[in-house]
Amino acid sequence: MESAVLSVGIDIGTSTTQLVLTRLTIQNKASSFSVPSIVISKKEIIYQSGIIFTPLLDGYTIDYSRIAQFVSQEYLKAGIDRQTIQMGAIIITGETARKENAERVIQTLSHDAGDFVVATAGPDLEGILAAKGAGAGKYSKEKKVPVINLDIGGGTTNLAALDGDQVLDTACFDVGGRLIRINPTSLEVSYIAPKIKHLIHQLNLGLLEGSVLQSAEQLNPIIDVLVHVLENSVGIGERNPFFDLFITNHDFSKLNPSLIRSITFSGGVADCMAQDDPQNPFGYGDIGLLLGRKLRESLIFEHKTVVHSRETIRATVVGAGSYSVTVSGSTISYTQNVLPIRNIPVLHLAVENAKLDTDRLAARIKNQLEIFRIHGVLSNVAIYITGLNSPSFAQLQSCARGIRLGAEELIKKGVPLIVVTNEDVAKALGHSLFTYLPRKYPYVCIDRIRAASGDYIDIGEPVAHTAVLPVSVKTLLFN
Repeated sequence: MESAVLSVGIDIGTSTTQLVLTRLTIQNKASSFSVPSIVISKKEIIYQSGIIFTPLLDGYTIDYSRIAQFVSQEYLKAGIDRQTIQMGAIIITGETARKENAERVIQTLSHDAGDFVVATAGPDLEGILAAKGAGAGKYSKEKKVPVINLDIGGGTTNLAALDGDQVLDTACFDVGGRLIRINPTSLEVSYIAPKIKHLIHQLNLGLLEGSVLQSAEQLNPIIDVLVHVLENSVGIGERNPFFDLFITNHDFSKLNPSLIRSITFSGGVADCMAQDDPQNPFGYGDIGLLLGRKLRESLIFEHKTVVHSRETIRATVVGAGSYSVTVSGSTISYTQNVLPIRNIPVLHLAVENAKLDTDRLAARIKNQLEIFRIHGVLSNVAIYITGLNSPSFAQLQSCARGIRLGAEELIKKGVPLIVVTNEDVAKALGHSLFTYLPRKYPYVCIDRIRAASGDYIDIGEPVAHTAVLPVSVKTLLFN
């Protein structure tokens, strides 16, 4: 049996804001006599908005009313009622995620945009969504080779290394097309990003906001450094002296990028790479065209196999609409009126069946909960247990007792108990938890989910006449 749900993806980036609507097909892949295996079997983009410049009130504040108006107008153009949007994601990226009201804007918009539209932010997740939206994962799976996607936007370059569906590693650099903004007519420099100011000072270029350029060549020393940094990011050449300066949060740490041959590009600068030499290199009011041209001539094209991307400037928003939400397993357990649950931090605990000890597990949970205590107040968490491989009934009981004792403070607060596993044990574990919890205590226990400490999780109400729940595992990194 198949069901269709409507998903929205909204990308609020450094330079641009856009929206896509995707129809997701939910299908039971199991036979009539087997436990249901519900998957998202098909993703079909049914509407793409126009692309607007991200509206700002000033250099520090996003114009929420104009973004909300844009979303409403695009729903109207698509002939879609907000009430029919059942899932999706809004991602705020690059320089925009650092604006003072970024978190408030995205959280408010996520509630206004549809039924279960999650709020996400952070360079690692952005890189993964862009890579999947660009088609890097599909190419990797078809050709059986790992791929690195570079999503080069206005403020940052997000890299994700994929091997099929598996994410090998991520990285992010403050390299983008709008780090310097120039009036296309007067050639006056109106904005220089802080790290570029530092680079200009180190290179003794004497370029300031308010300066008038004589030619595009004046910016070549800056563009050369940015391109060299991106070459280094994929394992090419000697490390540039300014490499560390332009790291946003981290470079690749789990793999050697020089060993990966296949490269894809996405983002607005990827579109600039495809353009022939324009009459005005500052046609977009920034350095995007210059950066794109230099990248096209870079060592990346000499040392790597550059693969055509399915999406470029729309890669992140396509990823947000099609790949941001998954579904839980079908054998799960939860109480009525506990859903939806939003923005819950993940507490990850790895266990071994043979060493499952109730008191030890409880102590580990209590110890880890202290990480989530802010100004003396403990927030709710999702306890993510991995390693429950084919547990016995006694082992499940021991695990349930350990969770119950470890989460005692949360239970006293009356917040829903949220337990997540990767292994297919949620129904049995949930029933075991039920016997140890206070009468009618709210809880949810779901499985077949992959997460990690530092992630956040959203869980929605059942999808389209099925027993599964929509789930988003995400990051929330602002400023």
